[in-house]
Amino acid sequence: MAAEAHFIETIIGVGILLFAAKLMAELFLRLKLPIVLGELIAGMIIGPFALGAYIIGADGLPLLHINDEIRVLGEIGAIVILFMAGLEMTPKEFLRGGKSSFTVGTLGVVVPFFAGLLVFQMFGFDALQSMLIATALTATSIAISIQVLSEFGKLKAPEARLIIGAAVVDDILAIAVLSVVTSIAGGDGGVENIDIMEVTITILQVLGFFAVMLVVSVLVIPKIITPRLWKAKGSVEGIATASFFGAAALAGSIGLSPIVGAFAVGMALSTTKVFEKVENYIGKIGLIFAPLFFAIIGAQVDFRQVSWEVLMLSGIIIAVAIVTKLFGCGLPAMMFLKDKAQGMRVGIGMISRGEVGLIVAGVGVSSGVLTSNVYSTIVIMVAVTTIITPIWLKIEYKKEQKKGH
Repeated sequence: MAAEAHFIETIIGVGILLFAAKLMAELFLRLKLPIVLGELIAGMIIGPFALGAYIIGADGLPLLHINDEIRVLGEIGAIVILFMAGLEMTPKEFLRGGKSSFTVGTLGVVVPFFAGLLVFQMFGFDALQSMLIATALTATSIAISIQVLSEFGKLKAPEARLIIGAAVVDDILAIAVLSVVTSIAGGDGGVENIDIMEVTITILQVLGFFAVMLVVSVLVIPKIITPRLWKAKGSVEGIATASFFGAAALAGSIGLSPIVGAFAVGMALSTTKVFEKVENYIGKIGLIFAPLFFAIIGAQVDFRQVSWEVLMLSGIIIAVAIVTKLFGCGLPAMMFLKDKAQGMRVGIGMISRGEVGLIVAGVGVSSGVLTSNVYSTIVIMVAVTTIITPIWLKIEYKKEQKKGH
């Protein structure tokens, strides 16, 4: 019986989250605010730590639980969103933006990490705690910026390409930093025993894997997924889905973020004959998985943990999070794009922190390095940056429309 009850709990949760996300999406559309934001806030409102706690089911327990199955569906949502982003970018374009993406992405990790490390040690956190908080500040959650850019039909604009390219580099480096910091947090050696050589090797392994995956995807996938081989209805779509899930699993199994794998496969398919078929199909799947992803992220914000100390800390973390990405990514982007407004948009598009920040927070709490207060502040930082980014980007694009470009 327990298994069946668990299954019912999961489908109820998905139903509630999707319904709430779409209700808020309608409201935000009418208010001319980014739809993604509505979906995120819907999760916060209906989540088990807010209204959801008061919606009681038949057994006297709250109706909405964010259980492991719902989290898995959220992760699948992130994979689908990044596959969709990959489809929008050909490998040639990605490589053309190579130097600028690499510079902006790298600075987008280095600047927040060291700024975070300095600031939080000044506030009296020990080196390891500061390192974990700093790591949470590194990775950009690009899913949200992508949604805003596609709402405005700007996915082909130069700044969008730079945001996507830099965010991929950013993500890869952030994951590398994460794997280094978690191994320190899990080990007994502490910060004093960090081997720079080992750290470098880990980061190079991650970058190497991504490069190999990209090359293999671009060479192999178009040969596998062709209308010549797959004639039955739905075969092309099925094989494409299997491919990007496979690549995501491969990336995940070596400690990279699974979304990086899905992105690589999307990119490999962007120049093939089946592109339109796959894009059309994945767009429909995205209609369900994208809102679910954002609602689930929102639903995990725990408002019961909030105290003055948490709010003060959150304010500091949020300030560091915004300033470091604006300068770390925005300034070099201005130089590469030779356009102040576009460079600024790259900086703004990179502000949103996402799943990596939440993963860092989770690892920190479970290893006992971070207190629940610090965990809450990281979650609040992820939530606030995720809310600020789409609004700010939207304002910037509205300015541009007014100028009549």
